[in-house]
Order: sequence, then structure tokens, then C-alpha cells
Amino acid sequence: MAYRDLRDFINTLEKRNLLKKVSVPVDPVLEMAEVNDRVVKAGGPAVLFENPKGSRIPAVVNLFGSFERMRLALEVESLDEIGARMLEFLEPEIPTGLIGKLKALPKLKRLADFIPKYVKNGPCKEVVIKDNPSLDILPILKTWPMDGGKFITLPLVFTKDPETGQRNCGMYRMQVYDGQTTGMHWHMHKDGARHFRKAEQMGKRLDVAVVIGSDPATMYSATAPLPEGVDEMLFSGFLRGSPVELVKCETVDLEVPANAESVLEGYCTPGERRLEGPFGDHTGYYSLADMFPVFHLTCITMRKDAIYPATIVGKPPMEDCYIAKATERIFLPLIKKQLPEIVDMNLPLEGVFHNLAIVSIDKRYPGHARKIMYALWGLGQMSFIKMIVVVDKWVDVQDLSEVLWRIGNNVDAKRDVVILEGPLDVLEHASPIPAYGGKMGIDATKKTPAEGFTRQWPPDIEMSGEIKKLVEERWKEYGL
Repeated sequence: MAYRDLRDFINTLEKRNLLKKVSVPVDPVLEMAEVNDRVVKAGGPAVLFENPKGSRIPAVVNLFGSFERMRLALEVESLDEIGARMLEFLEPEIPTGLIGKLKALPKLKRLADFIPKYVKNGPCKEVVIKDNPSLDILPILKTWPMDGGKFITLPLVFTKDPETGQRNCGMYRMQVYDGQTTGMHWHMHKDGARHFRKAEQMGKRLDVAVVIGSDPATMYSATAPLPEGVDEMLFSGFLRGSPVELVKCETVDLEVPANAESVLEGYCTPGERRLEGPFGDHTGYYSLADMFPVFHLTCITMRKDAIYPATIVGKPPMEDCYIAKATERIFLPLIKKQLPEIVDMNLPLEGVFHNLAIVSIDKRYPGHARKIMYALWGLGQMSFIKMIVVVDKWVDVQDLSEVLWRIGNNVDAKRDVVILEGPLDVLEHASPIPAYGGKMGIDATKKTPAEGFTRQWPPDIEMSGEIKKLVEERWKEYGL
């Protein structure tokens, strides 16, 4: 059954001993981040700071910082289940005759059940602050010493396309300048940035609503790499198995989840930019200061007993790594639908999602590994991957030791390394040009005569099955 809201999820974590409460005062400036970093690195629980210094609103961190909590958040035994469910809905079923049409009805009914539902009121409206709203009431964190200031790090940012009215919900960090303004870190590739560019071209301000805290499926949906035009709230309804209830904002023409902890309403003005950053980012490096749009606060609505969720990013592994691994498993079936020769994929934590992908394939013809590299570089957010390693289907891509062994043994640098140029993630700091630079593909598959390999390829060293069985049966006799 879908979580009603954030606190429902928090209660579930507490019952399972996956959340710890800290009652002593803790400073949102650096201290909370250091506590969080140690807890995450130790594989620890979510942490609820009940008494943040300078605020009466408790703060919770590390909600999604383990595979177990990610599965709980999305209410599955295995994250792979979600991708399988998605394929079920995407598989074309052309009903033939009356029986076929009747069989298709339950699927259509379930799809209709995921469509967002509009309501007149909700818990997020218990407190409405229109006169002199201030961000100072929130326990917003500063996470690293060289950060440009405090940052809202887990916001669900709602905008609409100023031409079509199509909704988007993304997660973009927001540097707090003062009580009424923040930066809006819209990367050039993101839908929120596209909406703002359109508004600027039309000479219009763009309404923005920022939700801080919702049910976990809705929070995750803001991070999901959905195709352009797919509504994140519809996707959340799919994950939840029930529709997201949306309520109208007070001062902007937007709707937000009624179960939100707090909502920041406001706008971005065309042509306005302000220096944003630096920020200690998920790459493990500071992203440098740059000019970004400015969010102006017009209203705050919130629950009477609101909770402030935040995430801290930095050198992996951190909480965002587990969110990214969930994305890997959820969307892999869709990638395999387009590229069925792919067996498995690993976006290792150390590769910070967009720097390294390891892919195993059922190799069928000469140059197949390169075909996969080029195809992946043409797929949505996979286009930002800096390095792709392709191995054979029998290689366990989740075992980095085996992958490195295969690379070290199977690769001829002159023949098997592909270097080209293309778009990169905006946070990439090694390229000479922002968001554009070199990419590398490594073909670590077994080479065939059809690919010009005329030597004999040696077999892997493996003990015979009979001896393995014998030793297994006699293991206790050895006294080892």
C-alpha cells in the first residue's frame, strides 16, 4: 500500500530500526553534514535531527542511503521488479476480437488509476505564509566548507512549459541568498531550464513551486530520467500504485502534491542571473561558481509539524549513489528493449553515475561492442556517459574485480579503445570546454577471426566439474 506521505515512510523506517533520532541540538551548518557523512560511509540508518540549531523544524537525512531503504521506499522486494512492470505496460498489445479487447481492459483501467488526482485542500496548506515569507524558518544545510552558502538539496521543483502548459518536476539544488531569494541550478539539458528559456524568449516570468518533502515515490520521481513530456507525477502514481493528489498553489499557477511537508512558491524573472556556487557535489569535487537564474519567494505553505528532508552529496558512496543504482535497475529493461543484446549494466558508485558504464552483451558479430557504445551514447541521459566498457555475456559486470581482470587481459589499446567527442554532464570538470569533451569506449570482449584476430584466443582457466564436486563432497575431511 502506497505511503501517505514522508512521515509515513519515516515511521516505517523507525519500526524497522532503520532510523535514529538525535535529540541534542545540531548545527545545520557543516555539523549535520559531517554526522551524515560518517553514518552513510558506515552503512548506517536515516537520521532525524529533532532539534536543529536556529529552527523549530526537525531535519531528516539519509532517507534513501541503502539498498534496503530504496526497496522500502519504492515498496518492492527487488528494484528489478519495477522495470519489469514498466515493460508490461509498454509492450504493445493489439487486441483481436472481443476476447482480446476484454483482456486489455484491466491494463487500461490500471493505467487510468495512475493519473494525478486534483483535490481542493491538503496537509501542505495547514499553514499559509503570504506576508513576508522567509526561508529562515527552515533548517537549511551548508554541507561543505567551501560551499557558497546554504543549499536546499532535496527539492521537487515544479514548472510548466509556458507554451503547452506541460508539467515538469525535477530536482535541482537551490543556493539560499537571503530569506526571499535562491539560485536555481538548472543545467542546460534539463526540462526546467528549457521551460525557463522559453519563458525568457517570450519575455515572461516563469512560475515555480518547490516541494520539500513528499512520499518517497514522488520524491524519487523527481530524479528519474524520464523522456521529455512524460509527467513525473504520472510516473509516481505508477510507482505508488495509486494517484498522486495535487492541490493548487496560492500565488502561482501550479499544482503540487497535497501531502507535501512544505511548499515554496515563487518565480524566476527573465534575464536575471546571479552567481551560484561553489557547491560540494556528488562527483566528490566542488562544482565551480557560475551564473544561474534566481528564484523569488512569494509564499510558503506547510504542515503545522513540518519535517525538512535534505541530502548530502560528496565523495561516494553517499545517499545519492543508492538513488542512482535504483535508476540503473529500473530503467535497464527499457534500454534492453531497444538493445536486446545487452545482458546487464553496472554504473559503479565510483563512476558517479555519468562517468563510467560497464555493459555485458551477447556478442553476435564483428564490431558489436562498438555498436553498443554508439547506441548508448545516443540514448537520453546515457549520452553524458564519459567511459563505456563492454564485456562478454558471461562476465559479471557487478564484480569490478572480474571486470578489471578482463580489461587488463582482453584489451589491445590500439585496436580496442574508441575515442570520440560529445556532450558531457555539466558537472564534468576535466573537459576543456564545459559540458562537451572526449569520451572513451573500451571493447573488452573476446576477439574473433571475423574481427581480424588471427591468433588463437586462450580459454579461461577453470577446474573440471568432477573435481569441484569431489572436493565439495570431501571438504570436511580436509579439516580446513
